Amino acid sequence: MRLLALSALLLCACAPKPTVRPHTPMSPPTAAKHPHGVTLHDDTRVDDYFWLRDKDSPDVRAYLEAENQYADDFLAPSAELQKTLYDEIVGRIQETDQSAPYRNGAFEYYHRTEEGKQYRTYCRREPGRPETEAVLLDMNALAQGRPFLGLGAYEVSPDGRYLAFALDETGFRDYALQIKDLATGQVLSERMEKVKSVAWASDSATLFYTVDDDTKRAYRVLRHRLGDAGRDEVLYQEDDERFRVAVWRARSGQLVFRGAFSHTTSEIAFLPADKPAAGWRLVAEREQDHEYDVEHHGEELLIRTNDAGRNFRVVQAPVASPDRASWKEVIAHREDVMLEGLDVFEDFYIVLERETGLPHLRVVGFDGGASHRVAVDEPVYAMYPGNNEEFRTKTYRFRYESLTTPDSVFDYQVASKTRTMVKQIEVLGGYDPSSYRAERLWATAKDGTRVPISLVYKRGSLDQGAARMLLVGYGSYGYPYPTTFSHARVSLLDRGFVYAIAHIRGGGELGKPWHDQGRMATKMNTFTDFISVAEHLIDEGYTTTPQLAIEGGSAGGLLMGAVSNLRPDLFGAVVSLVPFVDVLNTMLDDSLPLTVGEYEEWGNPNERDAYFRIKSYCPYSNIETRPYPTMLVRTSLNDSQVMYWEPAKYVAKLRAHKTDDNPLVFKINMDAGHGGASGRYDYLKETALDYAFVLTQLR
Repeated sequence: MRLLALSALLLCACAPKPTVRPHTPMSPPTAAKHPHGVTLHDDTRVDDYFWLRDKDSPDVRAYLEAENQYADDFLAPSAELQKTLYDEIVGRIQETDQSAPYRNGAFEYYHRTEEGKQYRTYCRREPGRPETEAVLLDMNALAQGRPFLGLGAYEVSPDGRYLAFALDETGFRDYALQIKDLATGQVLSERMEKVKSVAWASDSATLFYTVDDDTKRAYRVLRHRLGDAGRDEVLYQEDDERFRVAVWRARSGQLVFRGAFSHTTSEIAFLPADKPAAGWRLVAEREQDHEYDVEHHGEELLIRTNDAGRNFRVVQAPVASPDRASWKEVIAHREDVMLEGLDVFEDFYIVLERETGLPHLRVVGFDGGASHRVAVDEPVYAMYPGNNEEFRTKTYRFRYESLTTPDSVFDYQVASKTRTMVKQIEVLGGYDPSSYRAERLWATAKDGTRVPISLVYKRGSLDQGAARMLLVGYGSYGYPYPTTFSHARVSLLDRGFVYAIAHIRGGGELGKPWHDQGRMATKMNTFTDFISVAEHLIDEGYTTTPQLAIEGGSAGGLLMGAVSNLRPDLFGAVVSLVPFVDVLNTMLDDSLPLTVGEYEEWGNPNERDAYFRIKSYCPYSNIETRPYPTMLVRTSLNDSQVMYWEPAKYVAKLRAHKTDDNPLVFKINMDAGHGGASGRYDYLKETALDYAFVLTQLR
């Protein structure tokens, strides 16, 4: 039964702000202070809340539970609104649904969801014969008795007989690899711990996989033979802690690749997939700041490389002699176009490009004919590869969505330049995309740089002037912020909200230089860009400070903390999710997951210049005695990417320093990891909570 509330159908852009019943919340908890002094680079820091790192301490647990109790009490008046929002969101979703099947060998693969069930069921069938369905993994059955379940590696052997799959049962990204015999339905007895990536050899009996060290860095490549548990051979070990390793199989099926990657540097080797005991052949030795990736086509390799420019070019090299001396340019570097990736097939390849912040798919034939882009007609959109497992194909599957268009799967006929929609995710409840408007704007940063903004709102929301707004951002690691569709977001838009994305430096929207201008010594640009975007939106009449909420997660949570310190007067409310707010202390602790590998994004604070640079923007280090905006902070106890103690310490210190009466709410999921709840319904409840907070706190 769909849970759409009737009232949701009657909402319009001018809907009034929700009201809640009078309520006097309990007092927020106060964390004890236990000063912990550290001196480095002649700088002494005193951390009053260092003790919150002890996850097993009863006192720490008691404090976190007290924060949860306070959060539950504070949020209690919005419980009805949370339920309304949740019912609306679920009511737009086709709960019982099936993904677009994709071909891989003799079968079509897909996943299903069922009404009331939290997780996907992974299946396959003979092409075009639904009656032959076989369930490969029933995640709902596997999740019984577990508060969390995540799927990592999922690789079917070339002969279709075996499934290698990895499960995380805690949210801490500890994936255990198992093998299922799809002919018998039995899971084999062998089990490999801490596995990240998997690749099958051609014999469907040999498996390459990577394992993590104690900091969750994939550092070893091993080879496993079915039935030989406990006798796996280490083929490669990466000793440079900046690098993580991965294995994968070429789409052609003829090569297995092994790669070592830092944030700035790559090194890739390969061996014949039909000779799993062969030695590895290196493509190009690592060279600092040289990134490349490799695709296979017959006797040649296609290589995407930034050796001649930050935005990458494409070269070709023989499989027999892949070293750099053999490279021949196929596509030149362009200053204004970022080459984000390649998809290679027997007769053509796809170049994933990004220009002026927008993604494009360029089709290039191996017959030497002219290339062309797949046409797009919206001002703001997302376009990316779908499931393309088959090497010999005449079509390319891609996915397309926008801020107003639901996720859509297309098969593109390369020869005729036509496309067929295979599936579009349904939006129930009468959603009409023409009722909403997407725009693309540009703000001017303090140094004169133009910063793109994407936004969407319901038509009519701005007819009476400024509106309530949720402004989001990320701005790290070169990741472009996705301009994708959201069933949940409609609940905000229908209440007259404007939803805006700040595509700030540190992300990848305008190519590799855009990332370079927001990392290491230039990291402050990320934060000042965001402030400039907010000021621009206010100046242009889209919103006002009391009507403006901002949201970011992980490194986007760092963004939230930094801009809240820099301009606490600019924002009406802040939602900070699993926030990376104790940057300095975390980057000084090389025993933590990710730390050493991230020196190339943030810098190594063991070096004096990097130390003071990071300290200058670290949210936890820069909390002052002053007013701060209304704030909701959410985290998860089992987060391995941003440890729970970062937001816990941040909130404790904020409570001790803020001079206002604005709410500060801290909610901890005690059973999840970095992405929050693993079940789809539980995840949507968390989203409804965030939205209810924003709706009730903005003026």
